[in-house]
Amino acid sequence: MRDTLSRKRRLAMAGATTLCVLAFAVPAAAQTGGSGPPGSTTTDTTSPAPAPVGPPGKAKIRKDGTAVAPADAPAQIQSAIAAANAIHTLPYICGGGHRSFASSGYDCSGAVSYVLHAAGMLSSPMTSGSLASSWGVPGKGRWITVYGNASHAYMVIAGKRFDTSSGGDRWNQGSGPRWRKQKRKPVGFTGKYFPGF
Repeated sequence: MRDTLSRKRRLAMAGATTLCVLAFAVPAAAQTGGSGPPGSTTTDTTSPAPAPVGPPGKAKIRKDGTAVAPADAPAQIQSAIAAANAIHTLPYICGGGHRSFASSGYDCSGAVSYVLHAAGMLSSPMTSGSLASSWGVPGKGRWITVYGNASHAYMVIAGKRFDTSSGGDRWNQGSGPRWRKQKRKPVGFTGKYFPGF
C-alpha cells in the first residue's frame, strides 16, 4: 500500500513537472513584445511563472484570490492563469494596459489583453470593442472565452471568470482585475474564442 502511494506521488510530481516545462513552450508571439500601435511600448518579453496545477477539470479559486489551473489545461491556458494571477491585486486604472502590456493597473480590456498576450493569443493590446469585433472567432471556447461589447470586456478561463467588474459577485476584492466566484450572464456581450482553445 505504501509503495503504491509513493509510486502515485512520484507519477503526479513527474506529470506536474512536465506540465510546468510545457508552460514555457508558448508560441513565439507570447515571447516577443509584438507590435503595438504607433507610440506604444510593447517590449515586455517576460511571462509570469506558470500557475500551480490542480486536479483535472475547471480552475479553482483559492482564498488568496489566485486561481489554480486544472491538470488537463494546455500550457497556453496555464500561462493565461499565471498572468491573471500576476495582476489580480492591481487597481483599476482607466486606459491601464493599453500603452504597454506592463502597467501599474489595468482597465477591463487592458487586463484581458495582458492575459491573452501571455497565452500567445494577442500581439498588441485591444479595446473592449475591438475584442468583441476583431479578435478570435464567434462562440464559446473550450478553455477561454472573451466577452466584450463597446464598453466592457471580461473573460472566462477554465470555467472561472476574470473581470474588473464585480458583476454581482458579493466576494468583495476591491476594484481592478480579479477572479470572480460568481458567473455572469453575458447578456449584451459578444462571446469570442481563439481557435483551438
